Amino acid sequence: MSKIAAIVGRPNVGKSTLFNRLTETRKAIVDETAGVTRDRNYGRVEWNGVEFSVIDTGGYVVNSDDVFESEIRKQVHLAIEEADVIMFVVDVESGITDLDDAVAALLRKSEKKTFLTVNKVDNNTRILDAQEFYSLGLGEIYCISSMTGSGTGDLLDDVVKSFPKQEMEEEEALPRLSVVGRPNVGKSSFINALIGAERHIVTEIAGTTRDSINTRYNKYGHDFMIVDTAGLRKKGKVHEDLEFYSVLRSIRTIENSDVCLLMIDAERGVEAQDVNIFNLIRKNKKGVVILVNKWDLVDKDNATTSTYEKDIKDRIAPFSDVPILFISALTKQRVHKTLEVAIEVFKNRKQRIKTSELNQVLLDAVEAYPPPSVKGKYIKIKYVTQLPSPTPCFALFANLPQYIKEPYRRYIENKIREHFNFEGVPLQVFFRKK
Repeated sequence: MSKIAAIVGRPNVGKSTLFNRLTETRKAIVDETAGVTRDRNYGRVEWNGVEFSVIDTGGYVVNSDDVFESEIRKQVHLAIEEADVIMFVVDVESGITDLDDAVAALLRKSEKKTFLTVNKVDNNTRILDAQEFYSLGLGEIYCISSMTGSGTGDLLDDVVKSFPKQEMEEEEALPRLSVVGRPNVGKSSFINALIGAERHIVTEIAGTTRDSINTRYNKYGHDFMIVDTAGLRKKGKVHEDLEFYSVLRSIRTIENSDVCLLMIDAERGVEAQDVNIFNLIRKNKKGVVILVNKWDLVDKDNATTSTYEKDIKDRIAPFSDVPILFISALTKQRVHKTLEVAIEVFKNRKQRIKTSELNQVLLDAVEAYPPPSVKGKYIKIKYVTQLPSPTPCFALFANLPQYIKEPYRRYIENKIREHFNFEGVPLQVFFRKK
């Protein structure tokens, strides 16, 4: 089961600072100007052995009170619908505002667990000031300072306890393939072509696809579960922010997958959101196959598979050892080929390399190009092994692992890929003390 926590609240209460604190990054831009967060940020958090995704729902709003409030309501509605846990951030300095009241009213009606997070509480006087937020009727308050990290530990303790307990599925452990991508790239059409039935509703309206549907595919020697985020979209919700929605839905689908089929619209080319979803797949250490759909509609005089493939690999570098297929869900061109490639990636992700083979290959590579010395100290790598993890992880034991830099880690990863087939699979390489 995937776990998602959404950070909601009006602009300029410190949502992005809290996001950066929880994810231990500086990905979200922080500024005193309201509305700086234009792109929705998402990242991974690990606390007390529990991993979950966190989304900063801050969005760009224009200087109009009406639009201002409607944008926030839109974000909160989506967060309530998709997230397991809500962190509602308010500002102790400004106290309760009309927008805080509006968000709180929505959250009170929902059944989602909400953590009322009072930010910028960094002294005893402000702890007293924070008590007024009990009047919002959302239960316990959490006094934090996202700038210093004060109080965030207690908040995270309770957040991870509130996630639904993961239950072991009794279904057989079939490979789970998921079709992900931006709205309206042809995901449902692809699955209809694959299973030979119009099970998934297809329209030209972006966002027709809504809820996850699992389909068991048992044909031509293949047996797996294929997942599409499908379901009829209510007319009243067509105005929703599709980019934000696609990120939320992609997170949930990706986390429950073994291999993701990332679909790109050939006519529109690789866009920023495609790269964002690819990076989500990589961060979650899932297998990936890139499908360039609607290839039958592309003018072949102006675009070739080789130039298109090069552009994609440049955009997703440095992890570019990924199979890319040019398909048409409409004409069924290479649709069934994707299954063979996806199952191959699934096998690549599960494979284990013998320790003797790893040492033979990588110790030769280390001898040919040893790690650069640091401050006159020579780094010696003595032993290599694949760790007993669900995804491919490799540990190299050295006398001074702390001095080994990122370029050398990439060198080792490239050597692993040269000698063993890990196409479509993110690898992790660790250097540990011998």
